[in-house]
This record gives sequence, C-alpha cells and structure tokens, in this order.
Amino acid sequence: MSHAKKEYEANKSRRHNRIRFGAAFVAVVLVAIVTVSVINLGDQNESTQSRAEIRLAALASDHSPTLGDPGAKVHIVEFLAPACETCALFFPMVKKWMNEAPDKLRLSVRHVAFHSGSDYAVRILEASRKQDKYWQTLEALLASQRQWVTNHKVQPEQIMAAIASVGLNVDQLMADMNGVEVLAHIEQDKKDSIFLKVSATPEYFVNGRPLQSFGQQQLLDLVREELQKAY
Repeated sequence: MSHAKKEYEANKSRRHNRIRFGAAFVAVVLVAIVTVSVINLGDQNESTQSRAEIRLAALASDHSPTLGDPGAKVHIVEFLAPACETCALFFPMVKKWMNEAPDKLRLSVRHVAFHSGSDYAVRILEASRKQDKYWQTLEALLASQRQWVTNHKVQPEQIMAAIASVGLNVDQLMADMNGVEVLAHIEQDKKDSIFLKVSATPEYFVNGRPLQSFGQQQLLDLVREELQKAY
C-alpha cells in the first residue's frame, strides 16, 4: 500500500472516530437534557401539588365554627371581620341559603381583625364557642355593630352590653378569651388569610373558588354553580 493511500485510510479512520465520538457525545448530552427536564418537571409537579395541598389546608378550617351538614358537598368558607358592615349585611343572606339547603351547603367562618380594636371582638367570638353560643354571639355582634363600632373603630367597653341577650357567663368568657386555644385559632386564621391574600371582608371561597368580582349576585351565582356541579 502506497504512503498516500495509508495516509488516506488513516485520515478516514480518524474521521470515523470523530463522528462516532461526536454522536456519542450528542447522545450523552441529550440523555442529560432529558434527565434534567424530567427532574425539573417532577419538581414543578411536586411544587404545584405542595401549593395545592397548602391552599387546601388553609381553606379546610377544621378548627373553625361550621354550620350545616358536615357531609354537604358545597363548602362556603367566609373570612369575616365582626366590625365589618358588609359582613353584617351578607351574613343573613348566606344563613338564609343555609336554611334552604342545610344538607347541601356547609359554612365555615374564619376571623380577621381588620378594624382598630377588633381583635377584642374576635377573641370574644372564639371564647363564646366554649359555651356553645358562637352563632348567637356572632349574630348579636353583627346586629348591634352601631353600639360598639364608631367610625370603623371598635369600642371594646361597649361589646358586653351589646351581647348581653346571649346569656354568656361573663367570668368564663373573660378567662377563655385569653386562653391558649383561642389565641391559637386566631393566629391560624391570620396566617391562612395572609396565605390566601385576603385583604378585605367578607371574603368568600366556595369549594375553594374565590369570587372573581364581589357582590351578592356574584356570590349567589358561584354557590348555584357549585350546587349544580355537586348535585
């Protein structure tokens, strides 16, 4: 074999080696890219799932006062401020719906203290649960707002007179409203309201769905939609 031919064959062999090496390198890179993509996709799915689980936990409100059948398929979660005028207007309407479909609707109330001094009213509400008089206390507070709220500021000293008709044991109420359990419930509601970006009251979630725009008709439409889907 001539020297030229030997050199040609050697160059040809080197080219084939480079091609094989290049192909192998590309294959390795592709495998790495696919692997990283799968890992990232898994992380994204896990992250999305985690966020969904956290959101569900924030709405579950297992510790919150609940009205209606526990097995009802439509769950309304309301973030409520006892000094909120709109809350006082909406609550009778929602309660009416509950009375009309008690086996289909369930209401859970979460508390937020968006008004000056309203943490006192929230603690009274939570403490009233110890005497099984939460709903009576809530309705009495909402109905008598003008007696203990002035210019959106709570007057704590006026609250006890406003809810006197409920028949609470005041000494027990005073002790319970500073208890660890009451304070823990309030703190949990506060954390969940922050996570869910609740910035005004009342704020409603129906089977986890928030209102796209606020209004009585919008809330009714959302409730009806979920009822139709569930039943």
